[in-house]
Amino acid sequence: VQLQASGGGLVQVGGSLRLSCAASGSIFSINDMGWHRQARGKQRELVARITRGGKTNYTDSVKGRFTISRDDAKRTVYLQMNSLKPEDTAVYYCKASITAYRSGLTWTSDYWGQGTQVTVSS
Repeated sequence: VQLQASGGGLVQVGGSLRLSCAASGSIFSINDMGWHRQARGKQRELVARITRGGKTNYTDSVKGRFTISRDDAKRTVYLQMNSLKPEDTAVYYCKASITAYRSGLTWTSDYWGQGTQVTVSS
């Protein structure tokens, strides 16, 4: 199982970016999906999460600006980021709880994407 994140880049204050993260491999089901970020010198933090049923939650600093969504047919989670601020600058990582299968067995584990850099310039 792999998660491939994309969509990061350099944007000016007030701009927008859309991150995508696609899961691939021997996947039986995808449970919670989310985005975390880690700014330089800081701990990784949860930004947004979406359950299999579509329930979402956000860290306070991004509420009203970021929107998480998922497309289960494409096995993809998105993060639409609007009104970006310099403090949003970080490496963004997607994470998913995935039930995988192989040789008749299934197991559930958390998987991480490789990270994508988001830089907001003032």
